[in-house]
Amino acid sequence: MSDYKMLIDGELVEAESRKTISVINPVTGEEFDRIPTGGKSEINRAVAAARKAFPIWSKESIQQRAEALLKVAAGVRGRAEDLIKLDCLNHGTPINQSRDWVMAVSFILERVATESQSLRAESLDLGDRGLAYIHRQPIGVCALITPWNVPLVFAASKMAPALIMGNTCVIKPPSIDSATTLVLGEILAGLSDIIPPGVVNIVTGSGEVAGNALASHPDVGMISFTGSSEAGKSIMTAAGATIKRLSLELGGKNPFIVMEDADIDSAVKVGVSAQTENSGQVCVSPGRYYVHEEVHDEFVEKYIAAAKKVAVGDPFNPNTQMGPVVSEYHRNSIEAHIRSAIDEGAKLALGKLSPLPKPLDKGYYVVPTVITGVTSKMKVYREEIFGPVACIIKYFDKDDVIAMANDNTYGLSGSVWTKDIVKGIKSARAIQAGTVWVNQHMGMSGLPRGGVKESGIGKEGGSKGLDEYCEMNSIYVNMA
Repeated sequence: MSDYKMLIDGELVEAESRKTISVINPVTGEEFDRIPTGGKSEINRAVAAARKAFPIWSKESIQQRAEALLKVAAGVRGRAEDLIKLDCLNHGTPINQSRDWVMAVSFILERVATESQSLRAESLDLGDRGLAYIHRQPIGVCALITPWNVPLVFAASKMAPALIMGNTCVIKPPSIDSATTLVLGEILAGLSDIIPPGVVNIVTGSGEVAGNALASHPDVGMISFTGSSEAGKSIMTAAGATIKRLSLELGGKNPFIVMEDADIDSAVKVGVSAQTENSGQVCVSPGRYYVHEEVHDEFVEKYIAAAKKVAVGDPFNPNTQMGPVVSEYHRNSIEAHIRSAIDEGAKLALGKLSPLPKPLDKGYYVVPTVITGVTSKMKVYREEIFGPVACIIKYFDKDDVIAMANDNTYGLSGSVWTKDIVKGIKSARAIQAGTVWVNQHMGMSGLPRGGVKESGIGKEGGSKGLDEYCEMNSIYVNMA
């Protein structure tokens, strides 16, 4: 049996079936542990536990719930070294990046606890007739379905606002790369004095079985999901039967627009960093580089030179900047996109397909890759690759590039690079995306984030993110 257990109603449990899923180290391609394979039975038990705990938890004050989040944050810090090591093993994350992510989990919990203290009822003075105000009411049981690219960070970023607003929850981690989330379950199990059993439940298993059972469960009031647009559409269909609240952060094919007056060195530095962070497995990483003809060759030359310097290798080596991608399946998907670009006439300006030379021949490595000569008719122009692959398009007319950038079913993020700030702001406003940067890419703030078009609905982060996890009741008091 696995060393890892699911968390249901305050207890750490195996799957009833005793079935398990292999936990693979993407550096070696070898199994190093197993996790439980939960299914419909475990989902039903978890939802029932969350529903039973809801009346108690929802009656706690927001200050008490904030104190509970701070305890969880302290618990994560106490297990930081375990979580860092496990992230390197289960995801292949370079150790310095893994350390940042684990610290980010605690920071998210602490930030939400702090932000919640500034929530105030919005009121309207009706004079002698009375008053009106908005009351934030918890929804009930929230299904939190997290992706495999940064699973623990997403678990925290969904769990924290759900709990602070008085909801209970069931977390369904990805079927791969979920071990760190199960350690979170161990931390929560040790805090039953402040977070009652059933308030948070964690069930592992496949999306097809456990995920669908959770998304369609009649006692779930809200679904928060981060993942592919295809999976998001399936969740919307499952949720439609009972009109559940939805918050979906889905795929992206994010434009990175380099104008003729851009600071090329800055654009290259940020572009390479954003494209190779987490081996390109970031929702908001650049998907399409639009580079003006006047600076195209300079940009490509400098980008390739910088990408060659990215240290790819063992995640436990502190000098490593990029590890493998998460799985063999995903590596094969990325390489299929690269091959399709070559077959359709693009140029592989940097990169190599597997098998790679030693020591990268084992595991699931994809080296930094640059594809030039990309056109709008190519598969790599339209589809999300989710890897360290830069697709570069030369453009000629600044008035056309915004239309080119918007010519996509996605709308998650984008960036504009120009020394003319007014032009940058005007361009950013014209891009159809939930988040747009000017002379930056992937720099986060406390503002809410989310996608448009097929990149999702709803917002995460900030006070708007908190409001996703509550119902707003307008209350009118007649004093006439």
